[in-house]
Amino acid sequence: MPITAYITHPSCLKHEMGADHPECPARLDAINDYLLSQGLLGMMPTYEAPAVTHEQLLRAHGAHYVAHIETLSPHEGYAQVDPDTRMNPYTLTAARHAAGAAVLATDLVMAGEVTSAFCAVRPPGHHAERDAAMGFCFFNNVAVGIRHAQRQHGVTRIALVDFDVHHGNGSEDILAGDDGVLMVSTFQQSLYPYQGDIPKGTNMLNVPLAPRTYGDAMRKVVIEQWLPAIDRFRPELIYISAGFDAHRDDDMANLGWVEADYAWLTARLVEVAERHAQGRIISMLEGGYALHALARSVGAHVGVLLGAVDA
Repeated sequence: MPITAYITHPSCLKHEMGADHPECPARLDAINDYLLSQGLLGMMPTYEAPAVTHEQLLRAHGAHYVAHIETLSPHEGYAQVDPDTRMNPYTLTAARHAAGAAVLATDLVMAGEVTSAFCAVRPPGHHAERDAAMGFCFFNNVAVGIRHAQRQHGVTRIALVDFDVHHGNGSEDILAGDDGVLMVSTFQQSLYPYQGDIPKGTNMLNVPLAPRTYGDAMRKVVIEQWLPAIDRFRPELIYISAGFDAHRDDDMANLGWVEADYAWLTARLVEVAERHAQGRIISMLEGGYALHALARSVGAHVGVLLGAVDA
Protein backbone atom coordinates (compact mmCIF):
# COMPACT_ATOMS: atom_id res chain seq x y z
CA MET A 1 0.00 0.00 0.00
CA PRO A 2 1.23 3.53 -0.71
CA ILE A 3 2.06 5.76 2.24
CA THR A 4 0.68 9.31 2.16
CA ALA A 5 1.96 11.89 4.63
CA TYR A 6 -0.38 14.48 6.15
CA ILE A 7 1.49 17.75 6.72
CA THR A 8 0.08 20.76 8.53
CA HIS A 9 0.93 23.30 11.25
CA PRO A 10 -1.06 24.95 14.09
CA SER A 11 -0.18 28.45 12.86
CA CYS A 12 -2.24 27.82 9.73
CA LEU A 13 -5.34 28.07 11.94
CA LYS A 14 -4.34 31.47 13.33
CA HIS A 15 -4.11 33.29 10.01
CA GLU A 16 -7.46 34.90 9.19
CA MET A 17 -8.55 37.82 7.05
CA GLY A 18 -11.69 39.02 8.80
CA ALA A 19 -15.22 37.86 9.53
CA ASP A 20 -16.97 36.13 6.64
CA HIS A 21 -13.82 35.89 4.51
CA PRO A 22 -14.08 32.63 2.51
CA GLU A 23 -10.42 31.68 3.02
CA CYS A 24 -10.91 30.94 6.70
CA PRO A 25 -9.41 28.65 9.38
CA ALA A 26 -12.57 26.51 9.34
CA ARG A 27 -11.39 25.10 6.01
CA LEU A 28 -8.66 23.11 7.74
CA ASP A 29 -10.94 22.07 10.59
CA ALA A 30 -13.47 20.71 8.08
CA ILE A 31 -10.80 18.73 6.26
CA ASN A 32 -9.24 17.33 9.42
CA ASP A 33 -12.60 16.35 10.92
CA TYR A 34 -13.79 14.64 7.77
CA LEU A 35 -10.57 12.67 7.23
CA LEU A 36 -10.71 11.61 10.87
CA SER A 37 -14.37 10.55 10.64
CA GLN A 38 -13.67 8.46 7.52
CA GLY A 39 -10.71 6.67 9.08
CA LEU A 40 -8.33 8.18 6.53
CA LEU A 41 -6.33 10.34 8.90
CA GLY A 42 -5.42 7.31 10.95
CA MET A 43 -3.86 5.76 7.85
CA MET A 44 -1.50 8.72 7.33
CA PRO A 45 1.69 9.57 9.19
CA THR A 46 1.25 13.17 10.37
CA TYR A 47 4.03 15.76 10.29
CA GLU A 48 4.28 19.32 11.53
CA ALA A 49 5.50 21.63 8.79
CA PRO A 50 8.75 23.49 9.47
CA ALA A 51 9.13 27.17 8.66
CA VAL A 52 10.61 27.77 5.23
CA THR A 53 14.11 29.24 5.29
CA HIS A 54 14.99 32.58 3.71
CA GLU A 55 17.19 30.79 1.17
CA GLN A 56 14.35 28.45 0.19
CA LEU A 57 11.96 31.38 -0.30
CA LEU A 58 14.42 33.25 -2.48
CA ARG A 59 14.44 30.38 -4.98
CA ALA A 60 10.88 31.35 -5.91
CA HIS A 61 10.56 35.01 -4.85
CA GLY A 62 12.60 38.18 -5.13
CA ALA A 63 14.47 39.43 -2.07
CA HIS A 64 12.75 42.83 -2.16
CA TYR A 65 9.34 41.17 -2.26
CA VAL A 66 10.07 38.89 0.70
CA ALA A 67 11.33 41.90 2.68
CA HIS A 68 8.18 43.81 1.71
CA ILE A 69 5.88 41.08 3.03
CA GLU A 70 7.91 40.85 6.23
CA THR A 71 7.65 44.63 6.69
CA LEU A 72 3.89 44.59 6.07
CA SER A 73 3.25 42.06 8.83
CA PRO A 74 1.19 43.88 11.49
CA HIS A 75 1.59 43.67 15.25
CA GLU A 76 -2.18 44.01 15.62
CA GLY A 77 -5.18 44.34 13.36
CA TYR A 78 -4.83 43.84 9.63
CA ALA A 79 -2.53 44.95 6.83
CA GLN A 80 -4.28 45.16 3.45
CA VAL A 81 -2.28 43.59 0.61
CA ASP A 82 -4.87 43.69 -2.16
CA PRO A 83 -8.68 44.12 -2.15
CA ASP A 84 -9.17 40.45 -1.17
CA THR A 85 -5.99 39.70 0.77
CA ARG A 86 -5.03 40.76 4.29
CA MET A 87 -2.38 39.92 6.84
CA ASN A 88 -3.05 39.57 10.56
CA PRO A 89 -0.28 39.20 13.18
CA TYR A 90 -0.08 35.44 12.53
CA THR A 91 -0.15 35.47 8.73
CA LEU A 92 3.58 35.70 8.15
CA THR A 93 4.26 32.73 10.44
CA ALA A 94 1.49 30.69 8.80
CA ALA A 95 2.78 31.54 5.31
CA ARG A 96 6.29 30.47 6.27
CA HIS A 97 5.02 27.11 7.55
CA ALA A 98 2.75 26.61 4.53
CA ALA A 99 5.75 27.01 2.24
CA GLY A 100 7.83 24.88 4.59
CA ALA A 101 5.29 22.08 4.21
CA ALA A 102 6.18 21.84 0.53
CA VAL A 103 9.86 21.55 1.42
CA LEU A 104 9.26 18.82 4.00
CA ALA A 105 6.95 16.94 1.63
CA THR A 106 9.64 17.03 -1.04
CA ASP A 107 12.27 15.71 1.35
CA LEU A 108 10.02 12.91 2.61
CA VAL A 109 8.98 11.77 -0.85
CA MET A 110 12.46 11.98 -2.34
CA ALA A 111 13.89 10.02 0.60
CA GLY A 112 11.32 7.29 0.00
CA GLU A 113 9.88 7.63 3.50
CA VAL A 114 6.43 8.16 1.98
CA THR A 115 5.01 7.70 -1.50
CA SER A 116 3.02 10.91 -1.51
CA ALA A 117 2.03 13.81 0.71
CA PHE A 118 -1.01 15.99 1.22
CA CYS A 119 -0.23 19.39 2.71
CA ALA A 120 -3.25 20.75 4.61
CA VAL A 121 -1.94 24.28 4.95
CA ARG A 122 -3.04 27.84 4.47
CA PRO A 123 -2.62 30.50 3.26
CA PRO A 124 -2.69 28.97 -0.20
CA GLY A 125 -0.01 29.89 -2.71
CA HIS A 126 -0.65 29.50 -6.40
CA HIS A 127 -1.65 33.14 -7.06
CA ALA A 128 1.53 34.50 -5.45
CA GLU A 129 3.83 35.71 -8.21
CA ARG A 130 7.56 36.13 -7.92
CA ASP A 131 7.15 39.71 -6.71
CA ALA A 132 3.48 40.08 -5.81
CA ALA A 133 0.96 38.74 -3.29
CA MET A 134 -2.63 38.39 -4.46
CA GLY A 135 -5.70 36.18 -4.39
CA PHE A 136 -5.37 35.13 -0.71
CA CYS A 137 -1.73 34.06 -1.39
CA PHE A 138 1.59 35.38 -0.04
CA PHE A 139 4.29 32.82 -0.83
CA ASN A 140 3.96 30.34 -3.68
CA ASN A 141 4.11 27.11 -1.72
CA VAL A 142 4.22 24.73 -4.66
CA ALA A 143 6.88 26.75 -6.49
CA VAL A 144 9.03 26.75 -3.35
CA GLY A 145 8.71 22.94 -3.25
CA ILE A 146 9.57 22.58 -6.93
CA ARG A 147 12.65 24.77 -6.64
CA HIS A 148 13.73 22.77 -3.58
CA ALA A 149 13.38 19.53 -5.53
CA GLN A 150 15.51 20.96 -8.32
CA ARG A 151 18.24 22.52 -6.19
CA GLN A 152 18.42 20.16 -3.22
CA HIS A 153 17.54 16.84 -4.85
CA GLY A 154 18.63 17.34 -8.45
CA VAL A 155 15.24 16.46 -9.96
CA THR A 156 15.36 17.41 -13.63
CA ARG A 157 11.77 16.77 -14.80
CA ILE A 158 8.86 17.93 -12.63
CA ALA A 159 5.18 18.12 -13.54
CA LEU A 160 2.87 20.60 -11.84
CA VAL A 161 -0.84 19.87 -12.13
CA ASP A 162 -3.16 22.73 -11.13
CA PHE A 163 -6.88 21.94 -11.04
CA ASP A 164 -8.04 24.89 -8.95
CA VAL A 165 -11.00 26.70 -10.53
CA HIS A 166 -8.83 29.86 -10.68
CA HIS A 167 -5.74 29.89 -12.87
CA GLY A 168 -2.44 29.54 -11.00
CA ASN A 169 -0.99 32.74 -12.38
CA GLY A 170 1.67 32.95 -9.70
CA SER A 171 3.02 29.48 -10.44
CA GLU A 172 3.04 30.32 -14.13
CA ASP A 173 4.84 33.61 -13.47
CA ILE A 174 7.59 31.86 -11.52
CA LEU A 175 7.95 28.69 -13.61
CA ALA A 176 7.30 29.83 -17.20
CA GLY A 177 10.23 29.10 -19.46
CA ASP A 178 11.75 26.46 -17.17
CA ASP A 179 12.30 23.43 -19.39
CA GLY A 180 12.61 21.23 -16.31
CA VAL A 181 8.98 21.89 -15.37
CA LEU A 182 5.77 21.07 -17.22
CA MET A 183 2.72 22.87 -15.82
CA VAL A 184 -0.73 21.68 -16.88
CA SER A 185 -3.85 23.42 -15.64
CA THR A 186 -7.58 23.77 -15.99
CA PHE A 187 -9.57 26.72 -14.71
CA GLN A 188 -12.81 28.50 -15.38
CA GLN A 189 -12.51 30.88 -18.29
CA SER A 190 -12.91 34.64 -17.68
CA LEU A 191 -12.65 34.20 -13.92
CA TYR A 192 -10.15 35.70 -11.47
CA PRO A 193 -7.24 36.31 -12.07
CA TYR A 194 -8.50 36.90 -15.64
CA GLN A 195 -5.48 35.37 -17.35
CA GLY A 196 -4.09 32.02 -18.44
CA ASP A 197 -5.77 31.73 -21.83
CA ILE A 198 -2.46 32.65 -23.47
CA PRO A 199 0.38 30.67 -21.83
CA LYS A 200 3.49 32.57 -20.80
CA GLY A 201 5.85 29.76 -21.78
CA THR A 202 6.10 26.69 -23.99
CA ASN A 203 6.24 24.57 -20.81
CA MET A 204 2.68 25.62 -19.95
CA LEU A 205 -0.46 23.73 -21.02
CA ASN A 206 -3.38 25.91 -19.89
CA VAL A 207 -6.88 24.73 -20.75
CA PRO A 208 -9.69 27.11 -19.76
CA LEU A 209 -13.11 25.55 -19.22
CA ALA A 210 -16.36 27.29 -20.07
CA PRO A 211 -18.62 28.31 -17.17
CA ARG A 212 -21.50 25.98 -16.36
CA THR A 213 -19.67 22.89 -17.62
CA TYR A 214 -19.21 19.75 -15.57
CA GLY A 215 -16.68 17.06 -14.79
CA ASP A 216 -17.00 15.47 -18.22
CA ALA A 217 -15.35 18.54 -19.78
CA MET A 218 -12.43 18.20 -17.37
CA ARG A 219 -12.09 14.47 -18.03
CA LYS A 220 -11.94 15.10 -21.78
CA VAL A 221 -9.11 17.60 -21.29
CA VAL A 222 -7.19 15.19 -19.05
CA ILE A 223 -7.50 12.27 -21.49
CA GLU A 224 -6.88 14.19 -24.71
CA GLN A 225 -4.36 16.82 -23.60
CA TRP A 226 -2.90 16.45 -20.11
CA LEU A 227 -1.99 12.78 -20.04
CA PRO A 228 -0.31 12.71 -23.48
CA ALA A 229 1.74 15.78 -22.55
CA ILE A 230 2.75 14.38 -19.16
CA ASP A 231 3.63 11.00 -20.65
CA ARG A 232 5.86 12.68 -23.25
CA PHE A 233 7.55 14.72 -20.51
CA ARG A 234 8.13 11.68 -18.24
CA PRO A 235 8.26 13.54 -14.91
CA GLU A 236 10.33 12.21 -12.05
CA LEU A 237 8.08 13.96 -9.53
CA ILE A 238 4.54 15.37 -9.65
CA TYR A 239 3.18 18.30 -7.66
CA ILE A 240 -0.50 19.17 -7.46
CA SER A 241 -2.02 22.54 -6.75
CA ALA A 242 -5.18 20.99 -5.35
CA GLY A 243 -8.01 23.48 -5.41
CA PHE A 244 -11.50 22.12 -4.78
CA ASP A 245 -13.49 25.23 -5.72
CA ALA A 246 -14.71 23.81 -9.03
CA HIS A 247 -17.21 21.81 -6.96
CA ARG A 248 -20.85 22.39 -7.85
CA ASP A 249 -21.59 23.53 -4.28
CA ASP A 250 -18.88 26.21 -4.28
CA ASP A 251 -20.28 29.63 -5.18
CA MET A 252 -16.86 31.13 -5.93
CA ALA A 253 -17.22 29.89 -9.51
CA ASN A 254 -19.54 28.16 -11.93
CA LEU A 255 -18.16 24.70 -12.67
CA GLY A 256 -20.07 21.61 -11.61
CA TRP A 257 -17.53 19.05 -10.45
CA VAL A 258 -18.34 16.53 -7.72
CA GLU A 259 -16.29 14.28 -5.43
CA ALA A 260 -16.20 11.50 -8.05
CA ASP A 261 -14.51 13.87 -10.47
CA TYR A 262 -11.73 14.66 -8.00
CA ALA A 263 -11.28 10.96 -7.28
CA TRP A 264 -11.14 10.14 -11.01
CA LEU A 265 -8.62 12.89 -11.71
CA THR A 266 -6.43 11.86 -8.78
CA ALA A 267 -6.49 8.25 -9.94
CA ARG A 268 -5.25 9.27 -13.39
CA LEU A 269 -2.42 11.26 -11.79
CA VAL A 270 -1.50 8.32 -9.57
CA GLU A 271 -1.30 6.12 -12.67
CA VAL A 272 0.98 8.52 -14.51
CA ALA A 273 3.12 8.94 -11.37
CA GLU A 274 3.50 5.18 -11.18
CA ARG A 275 4.58 5.05 -14.83
CA HIS A 276 7.23 7.73 -14.59
CA ALA A 277 7.83 9.00 -11.04
CA GLN A 278 7.91 5.93 -8.79
CA GLY A 279 4.46 7.03 -7.61
CA ARG A 280 5.81 10.27 -6.10
CA ILE A 281 3.13 12.95 -5.69
CA ILE A 282 3.04 16.08 -3.52
CA SER A 283 -0.37 17.72 -3.20
CA MET A 284 -0.73 21.26 -1.84
CA LEU A 285 -4.12 22.59 -0.75
CA GLU A 286 -5.19 25.67 -2.69
CA GLY A 287 -8.85 26.76 -2.95
CA GLY A 288 -12.19 25.28 -1.92
CA TYR A 289 -14.60 27.34 0.15
CA ALA A 290 -17.84 25.37 0.56
CA LEU A 291 -16.76 23.58 3.72
CA HIS A 292 -18.70 20.33 3.44
CA ALA A 293 -17.92 19.97 -0.27
CA LEU A 294 -14.28 20.82 0.38
CA ALA A 295 -13.98 18.17 3.08
CA ARG A 296 -15.64 15.45 0.98
CA SER A 297 -13.55 16.34 -2.07
CA VAL A 298 -10.29 16.25 -0.11
CA GLY A 299 -11.41 12.90 1.29
CA ALA A 300 -11.89 11.55 -2.23
CA HIS A 301 -8.51 12.95 -3.31
CA VAL A 302 -6.59 11.65 -0.30
CA GLY A 303 -8.43 8.31 -0.38
CA VAL A 304 -7.12 7.67 -3.89
CA LEU A 305 -3.59 8.72 -2.95
CA LEU A 306 -3.74 6.23 -0.09
CA GLY A 307 -5.09 3.46 -2.30
CA ALA A 308 -8.16 3.28 -0.05
CA VAL A 309 -10.61 4.55 -2.71
CA ASP A 310 -11.00 3.22 -6.25
CA ALA A 311 -11.83 5.58 -9.11
